[in-house]
Parts: sequence; structure tokens; C-alpha cells
Amino acid sequence: MQQQSDQPATGRSRAVQLDSFGGPEVLTIRAIPAPRAGRGQVRVRVTAAGLNPMDWIMTADADTAARFGLSLPAGFGTDYAGVVDQVGAGVTGFAPGDRVFGGALSRAVADFVVVDAAGAVAANEVHHTPDGVDDRTAATLTIAGRTASAALAAVAPGPDDTVLIGGAGGGVGVFAVQLARIAGARVIGTGSAASAEYLRGLGAEPVAYGDGLADRVRALVPSGVTAAIDLHGTETLHAARELGVPDSRICTIATKADGVAAANGANAAPGALDEIARLVAAGRLRVPIAASFPVDQIRRAAELQAGRHVRGKVVIDLRRC
Repeated sequence: MQQQSDQPATGRSRAVQLDSFGGPEVLTIRAIPAPRAGRGQVRVRVTAAGLNPMDWIMTADADTAARFGLSLPAGFGTDYAGVVDQVGAGVTGFAPGDRVFGGALSRAVADFVVVDAAGAVAANEVHHTPDGVDDRTAATLTIAGRTASAALAAVAPGPDDTVLIGGAGGGVGVFAVQLARIAGARVIGTGSAASAEYLRGLGAEPVAYGDGLADRVRALVPSGVTAAIDLHGTETLHAARELGVPDSRICTIATKADGVAAANGANAAPGALDEIARLVAAGRLRVPIAASFPVDQIRRAAELQAGRHVRGKVVIDLRRC
């Protein structure tokens, strides 16, 4: 039997959708029929949705969208946080009123999302939000947290390691730097000159990206770098090889290179996302929120995210007044 919360019933839902693939200019807020939870599913009343580069990358053109199984009209955004609003038959472990977060591939920026309660598939999942973690923060964890966890697992840093992380100030970098520090490693993080203090605040020693990166890292760490994670392209990958880091201890997320592991959030270890949430709740990992926008400013928010110079995370507020 389907359980519902005490919230007033609604047959409509605001949802950000696009009728053609493209940039932020194609994003539109629509009133659509509210989805309902089926067997094994829960419906979540979304309060916040976090944006990621993959949101606009996979909806930029038809070919890329097809690789993710998306067709028009498509939704937007994957990370969400909110409250369980409806529970389908056969679901255990969740009840109306539970605070939750998770992933709903390219449909998270909406009043309601329906996801599988079993949470076996990345970006179609739901997790309990720990006490002490607010919804805006919880809405930033899924994609970036999973990806950072998978990248760290690929190079397995420890107290004897010095890790070079390229793109350390971005959405995934925020997590990767702190997880590497929690593992006991020394972290060198690439960024712009203007981001140096920000990177220090995360626990990384900053180094400017661009031509001559390997020489600057060598001057900063005469003893050498033992592992590297490239979160942006190939610059850090090439610098790491120049510094003598073996391919087995290099990882990328935005490109592929022969002999080098490519991390994907879908391949994060079971329980990785819940562990990240526990670290946030314990105050051992923090998530800087760069900006928060109401849903009616979705285009402005997406433009900021697409600029790829955000320090921290961009969040959409879906709370109704």
C-alpha cells in the first residue's frame, strides 16, 4: 500500500526542462504532472538541487544526450536533497518525512523526483541525510562526492604520499583535496593565482596551472610527487608523467589516456556516498557553497556553473514559501 505524508496533495510540479539541446538559454520552468512513487520507489519533495558540469555537458547536444539515455523533452540537474513525500509498495527503510539526498539523472531541478529506494544505480538513488547536514549541503554531495571517492580509490593515497590534484578548487576538487588529506596525504592543488588562499583553506598547497607546471611543482616539492589526479583535462596528467609518477598512480575524470585509470562516480565503492555524508556531519569535510539561486534564476545559475571558474558548489533553492 502506498504511504503519503501529511502534506497537501498536489497534481502539479515545477520542473526545469528543455525542448532542444543547448546551453543555459534553453532551460525553461514548466508545470508538469507530479510523478508518483511506484513499487520499490520513493517520491521526494525537493528542497535543493546542486549543479555539476555534467548537467550542461550531457544536455548540450543530441549525441551526448543519447549516450546518457536522454531524449526530449529532458529535465535538468542530478543532485537533490529534500524530504520523502510518498513511499511505494514494497519499500522498507524510508517513510514520509524522512530527510534524504541522492541523484536523479537530469531531472533533479523539480519540485518532486521519484527514485528507486534500493539505491543500487548511481544517479537513481536515495540516502538518509544525517543530522547536522543541511539540505543545501546534502544537495551537493552525490555526483562530486562519488567522483572524488572513485578517483581517490584509483590512486589510494596514504600518509607517505604527496598527491598532485589538478583543478583542486572545482566542485570535485573540493572533495578530492579533503579526502586525500583525511587519508593522511600531502596535497598540491593547481588553480589560478586568485584561488591560492581558497585552496589553502581546503588543505592544499597551491600551485599555478599553465605552462611550466611540472617545474613549479618540482620547486615546491623537491622530494617528488607520488600520485596525481587530473580533474580538468590533461595538463596535470602530463605534468605528473614528467615528474616521474607511474601511470598506475595517475587518475583522470574528464579524459582518457592509455594506461591511466579514468574515474567515474558510478564506480564509487558501495557506501562511499554515505561515508562522505558522515564526514560532513562530523565536521571533518566541508562543502563551500559558492552561490545559491531561486529556481526562477536557473539560467543565471547554469551560466555561472558552465563558466568552470566557480570555487565550490552552485545550488538551486526549490523551497516553496
